[in-house]
Amino acid sequence: MSSQQRTNDSETLEYFVGVDLGGEQHAISVISSAGRLVGKRTFPHSGPGLEELVAWLRQQTGDDSSVVAVAMENPHGALCEALLGRNYSNAINPKQLDRFRDRFSMAGAKDDARDAFVLAQSLRTDRSCFRLLQIDHPKLLHLRELSHGWDRTRQELRRTANQLNDLMRRYFPSLLTLCPGSDELWLWSLLALAPLPEDAARIRRIRLEAIVKKHRIRRFSVSELQQVLRIPALPLAPGTARAIAEQAVLLLPRLVLLHQQTQQLDKRIEALLEELADDESYQEHRDVTILRSIPGVGKGFTAAVLSEAARPLADRDYRAIRGLAGIAPVTKQSGKTRLISMRQACNRRLRLALHHASASHVRNDARAQLHYQKLRQKGHTHGRALRGVADRLLALLIAMLKTQTSYNPELRTVSS
Repeated sequence: MSSQQRTNDSETLEYFVGVDLGGEQHAISVISSAGRLVGKRTFPHSGPGLEELVAWLRQQTGDDSSVVAVAMENPHGALCEALLGRNYSNAINPKQLDRFRDRFSMAGAKDDARDAFVLAQSLRTDRSCFRLLQIDHPKLLHLRELSHGWDRTRQELRRTANQLNDLMRRYFPSLLTLCPGSDELWLWSLLALAPLPEDAARIRRIRLEAIVKKHRIRRFSVSELQQVLRIPALPLAPGTARAIAEQAVLLLPRLVLLHQQTQQLDKRIEALLEELADDESYQEHRDVTILRSIPGVGKGFTAAVLSEAARPLADRDYRAIRGLAGIAPVTKQSGKTRLISMRQACNRRLRLALHHASASHVRNDARAQLHYQKLRQKGHTHGRALRGVADRLLALLIAMLKTQTSYNPELRTVSS
């Protein structure tokens, strides 16, 4: 599913529904267009529970789903998909519920039933603040789940590598000169073979050559590796190094497994992007090829923008995707005071993907590098300059999608 900001003034809504999502049960309130409470209930989070919820909703509002609008905080999940599958219009607003709640209770009272009622009433009075949802192409849903898993696995890999790094700094810091992040397969293989500094110093050259060759290491030679391994170890109390090494060894199978899972997800995402590019049942299938033609834009950004901003991308809505990615700044002005700050209310995953794509784009595109340098010369920080590059990148991307043309570095101007 994706969301878009739109309001159909011609449609007549008779019922407004608020749903407070919970881990074990969901609270639901139904009010009429006049603001009268029609009914409220809670339902368990289970298959029969959601079926009962939909049946009860139909009893309260009738079979015509076009006169019903539903508000909830989360645009994904089983309940949201169940309602969308039955043609209910789902409007969400994940950031403003706290502000809406203050209109009904100055004391800050909060419970599930109250939140459901607040959502329903706010949808009735402030429909323009909510976004409508629709079901995305099945392969986009698949891509979203895979890319979320890819992100989570990489984060877990980074956290586990950081744990290994902390342990090595305590008893084997010399190896970190060759692998500062403790995140490479050759290092894990070496530690599995000889976790203690004194053991590593006695490894035969032929075994080191096998490790270097297996993992295709070229930035240092076997002789350099031997020299590092023969650096005297830290003077620790008896038994300390062995105890720390045992903890380090315990992390190695987890690191290898996470690395393998990351590689598998990486290949699966690549294959799914290729399937999307060739699937004519997906209306915007050519967008995938256009996205990937931009220098420095990898599959991580492509998967993120397709899964997190599918509707703004399909609508060629530069302003919407700019705000969703956190690139559009926030202006606060009162009297003579005017402050411009970075947008915090955004899709964090899309922002991070765009940040990395912009950094890569600067390294691979001369015009992007020039734009970055000009912003830096004006005194902007690295992050602010990258956001400027990201803004230009989004404008370029929307222009390419509108004209259905791949990236061409020889074009000097881009119309948005």
